Amino acid sequence: MEFKHIPIMLNQCLDGLNIKPNGIYVDGTLGGAGHSKEILKRLTDGGMLIGIDKDQEALDVATKRLGEVGKNFVTVKDDFKDFDNILNNLKIDKVDGVLLDLGVSSYQLDNAQRGFSYIKDAPLDMRMDKSNPLTAEIVVNQYSPEKLTEIFYEYGEEPFTKNIVKNIVEFRKNQKIETTGTLAQIIKNSVPKKVQIEKGNPCKRVFQAIRIEVNGELAGLKEVLEKMIARLKKGGRIAVITFHSLEDRIVKNVFKLCETDCICPKNIPVCVCHHKASIKLINKKPIVADAEELKNNSRSASAKLRIAEKIV
Repeated sequence: MEFKHIPIMLNQCLDGLNIKPNGIYVDGTLGGAGHSKEILKRLTDGGMLIGIDKDQEALDVATKRLGEVGKNFVTVKDDFKDFDNILNNLKIDKVDGVLLDLGVSSYQLDNAQRGFSYIKDAPLDMRMDKSNPLTAEIVVNQYSPEKLTEIFYEYGEEPFTKNIVKNIVEFRKNQKIETTGTLAQIIKNSVPKKVQIEKGNPCKRVFQAIRIEVNGELAGLKEVLEKMIARLKKGGRIAVITFHSLEDRIVKNVFKLCETDCICPKNIPVCVCHHKASIKLINKKPIVADAEELKNNSRSASAKLRIAEKIV
């Protein structure tokens, strides 16, 4: 299967990163190298691109594609949350820019065998990193009702969580849930038809919740964003694309904290925290895809881009 990757808000990301030809840039979610190819084109021999991805299939494709553009890049199979160690291993102190495109790539969604899609029947997997021992099948069949309820509420914000969990537990008493098709049918049977017509396919929220759990997508996101900001050079920029409110809230709150001087409680008359702003926001409100991009790439509809610049 061809590894398709249509980079979301490509021009907005390139403009937002304000690329310096001799700079060092990190793409923490390399995917099919859609964004990174264009970053690499803008670098001279004195610049460097570091591409990180935990999906070996993506890494193989991206490495080949980047090689067609230039040689001043390195690809790393790892989770971007190991950002500090990756830079330390490369003996790099600070960088000029960081890009994160959070969420699932089009290739992962379209490749039925990866188990991310509720439209195509396939084994329940959902792992971005195939060496990860935790699969969607384990989550659905082995997690307690309480744990499933917590995940579906917190990560999927699914209003019919109780019905869905009840039916999952009832089904797995007699038969293991092994495919995306079986799980999708259980979910649909748990939500009134009228609600599905008005609110859309409920599988989207539940599959999102399971995917986030399997891949630990929100765990440590706040901490790594703070580390990335700390390792930006003065004038360096970080650009983050999110696809759902949970991610966006974390990015927004980290940026807000880092752009603020004093963070003392309001009832304290004199600052004792000595916290200093380290960034300024390039866009006060998140950037969204324009009409032309929405027409050509429906998956950009929920994307939000936030950009900040290091000021110290």
